[in-house]
Parts: sequence; C-alpha cells; structure tokens
Amino acid sequence: MPARIIGTGSALPEKVVSNQDLEKLMDTTDEWIKSRTGIEKRHIAVTETTTSMAVEAAVRAMEDAGAAAEEIDLIIVGTVSGDMCFPSTACQIQSAIKASNATAFDINAACAGFLFGLSIADAYMKSGAAKTALVVGAETLSKMMNWEDRGTCVLFGDGAGAAVVRSEEAGIISMVQGSDGARGNALVCHNREVNNPYVKNSCALDYTSMDGQAVYKFAVKTVPLAIMQALDQAGVSADQVKYFILHQANIRIIEAVAKKMSQPIEKFPTNLQECGNISAGSVPILLDFVNKEGKLNKGDKIVLAGFGAGLTWGAAVLTW
Repeated sequence: MPARIIGTGSALPEKVVSNQDLEKLMDTTDEWIKSRTGIEKRHIAVTETTTSMAVEAAVRAMEDAGAAAEEIDLIIVGTVSGDMCFPSTACQIQSAIKASNATAFDINAACAGFLFGLSIADAYMKSGAAKTALVVGAETLSKMMNWEDRGTCVLFGDGAGAAVVRSEEAGIISMVQGSDGARGNALVCHNREVNNPYVKNSCALDYTSMDGQAVYKFAVKTVPLAIMQALDQAGVSADQVKYFILHQANIRIIEAVAKKMSQPIEKFPTNLQECGNISAGSVPILLDFVNKEGKLNKGDKIVLAGFGAGLTWGAAVLTW
C-alpha cells in the first residue's frame, strides 16, 4: 500500500531577521530583496541547531498524527546542513524521540530532499518493509552563507518540517524525480579539502555560491514539466488539484510555474515572505502551515514539488 501523510509539524528559530535588519549589515535594501524574490524576512538560528529543530518538528508531527514513538519504523531526514558528519541527523532524532524500532538515515538531495525522502518511504511501504515513517526536511543554512554576499545570503533561512506517513489504502498516487549533475555547478558549497600526512590543504570550509539566473531558468522549465508528468501518471488533471505546494525559493518562480500550468496563483500557497528559502525544510514547513490553517480536507488532491542543487527535482501527486 502507498504512503499517506497523516500528520505534519514544523519548527522555526526564534530570531526573525527582516530585510530592514539586513540593510544594516550589508549593501542591500528591502525593495531590492522583495522585488526580486518576494522575501521579506527569515528565521535565523542562534541557539537552535539542525537537530534540535528537526526533533521539535518531528515531535509536533507525531502529535498531529497521534503516532507513538514505538510505531515509527523508518526515519529519513533530508538535509545539507547536519550538525555532524556522523552520526546522522536521523539517528539523533531517533535517540531524542526514543523510536527504538526505527531504521534511520539521512539523504542529500538539497531542496528536493523532502520529496526524495517521501519517495523512499513510499517504496519501503509498497514493499512491506515499513508501515509508519517519519520524513523530515531540516536545515541551518545560515551557517553556510557568506554574509558579505548580498546576492546569496538574503535568500535563505533556517527551520525544519516533518511528516508522519503510514501505509494506507490511499496516499501518494504518483512520484516523478530527476537529477542533472552536468548543471550542478549552478549551486555549490564545497566540503573541506583533503588534508592528511601526504597532502596539505586549507581546513577552511567553503560558503554557498549560486548562479541565480541558471537556477531560475532550470526551475521555470523543469518544475512544470515534472508536475505535469506526475499528474499524467496519476490520471489527475491540474484543475482537480486543490493546492500546489512548491519549494519556496522565489516568488517569481512560483508565479511562472502557475502561469505555465494555466492555474490561478491562489492554488499556490506561499510562506517565503516570512521564511525565505529553507532548502529541504521548505516544502514540509509550508505543508504544515497549510495543514494547521485547516485548509486541507480528507480526499483533497495536492501536489508537492521540490527543486534545487544537484540539480535535483521531485514532484508528487497525493490524496490527503
């Protein structure tokens, strides 16, 4: 049976940084940021960590689902900004929530990480290898930014979103995924270089760099195609979809996708105005916002879509 989302949760840092706050730190303006991205503020971690936010989101998702820790038999975390190389963020969540029966691991598909995690959970359930899973997208991107690079750091925020999924009769109907590593240099952050007794390199870590135009062109072309492929596979028309919950990278991308699909922008909820781009956390956080606002009813058809570094993308059609 397919995976069905039965509960959602999210967590954001307490510190809110507005565009006006950034004007005091660098050569930028509220108008410059808002007109190009739609972002007005973002949450930035001070005391929070990727793991602490992931745990908080997971606990809230379990409470929403009415699921006990011992029921969870799979934990998957999408992240590019874990607190440790190992153990994984997923194993740290397992320990924190005492989900002793769960298999736990992280994946790196950048901004499509939650969609890739959801696909893996769905495959586990269809094979009978799992019945109840916790899928999390969590990021502390602020630690990966050059805060003197106004073209990049103003875009991103920190936070975590989670969903409890269970093997049921209805749930994920179709899933489309893809990668294009040949264009991966459009969005990059290098890890530490080789440094050992036989070679000496810098131990300094790199910052995120992005070719904004390349990412924009990729997104506005690839995302509508992926969504339409997923809809075709599901036998669902775009008009039957209640909401398209897209990765919150840029309001211009979302508007372009809506236009290409001939769908009203009202069917594309957003929270980038207050959260910015949270990579793998973006889709599950927005999903939780929409769920907590009471906008989803059992049986609704919705689309989730993520896209970003790799380049990677994923789209899912599901029944709520």
